[in-house]
Amino acid sequence: MLLRLAVSCALLVEAALVPLQAAPVSTPPMRATHATTVYKTVEIDGLKIFYREAGPPGAPTVLLLHGFPASSRMFEPLIPLLADRYHVIAPDYPGFGHSDAPPPDKFTYTFANITTVIDKLTQTLRLSTYALYVTDYGGAIGMRLATAHPERVRAIIVQNAAVHDDALADPRWASRKAYWADRAAHEEQFRKGMLAAEGARARHVGSSPHPDRYDPDQWDAEVAYMNKPGTVEIALDLFYDYRTNVAAFPAWQDYLRAHKPPLLVVWGKYDPVFALGEATAFRRELPKVEIHVIAAGHFAFDEAVDEVAALTRAFLNRSLR
Repeated sequence: MLLRLAVSCALLVEAALVPLQAAPVSTPPMRATHATTVYKTVEIDGLKIFYREAGPPGAPTVLLLHGFPASSRMFEPLIPLLADRYHVIAPDYPGFGHSDAPPPDKFTYTFANITTVIDKLTQTLRLSTYALYVTDYGGAIGMRLATAHPERVRAIIVQNAAVHDDALADPRWASRKAYWADRAAHEEQFRKGMLAAEGARARHVGSSPHPDRYDPDQWDAEVAYMNKPGTVEIALDLFYDYRTNVAAFPAWQDYLRAHKPPLLVVWGKYDPVFALGEATAFRRELPKVEIHVIAAGHFAFDEAVDEVAALTRAFLNRSLR
């Protein structure tokens, strides 16, 4: 009896030491993926230009052009939602993010010059064609690329970016236009505004009824960036040049009428920067434009990245066949 008991105990101990084999689990493939995302730098005209890249290199390319005072980092929530199907490139402009930021006496910060750098980046990366996703300042750079190289642009997604005077209908643009008319008289006021934490928060949250959905790290990072030595001087120069974008609006509208690129407008209705009327203004050039006004702010990914991604994917799937 004792022998049998000893043998049984030994068998039980041996069984306990055998690793359990998990039953095979079948899981559906996930659409969102960071697996292919890489962070690179390339030299363009003596400047180190940083960019994020993701997705299959042979897939259709989507060029993501960021706003102010952000960087390609603003697209981090969107990139993995596109990267399973599209080749995504998101650069930092000179003076932004991880790209070089030479002082204004070494590099003239205009939208034309920044566009030249981004244009050369696309050529260096051998992007012969691409879809554009443009927001805020990215609208000015994207439209300059499109008018210069219409044959390269396969489709455009506009998210809270200006191409018409309708975008500037908010009364707050009066002070901004005054800065363009007399920079010396208004520069100190603009400097203080660019450095203010409350202004950075307001730029994100706008009139959203759900401020608790906004991550304060977004504007904290922007305030830290703006307070880096030399950054506000770059920002003041570039915003002063924004007047050249307003002057170019008619040419950009002519481009839309002449070339009729597939166009999606996704507009965050809580935007405190550009007026809501800009969303529907695109119908004047492209009556069949697809327009979606969504519950989001100027930086729509803060509150509605899933919705933006779904609309963008559906549009690109139709447009880039």
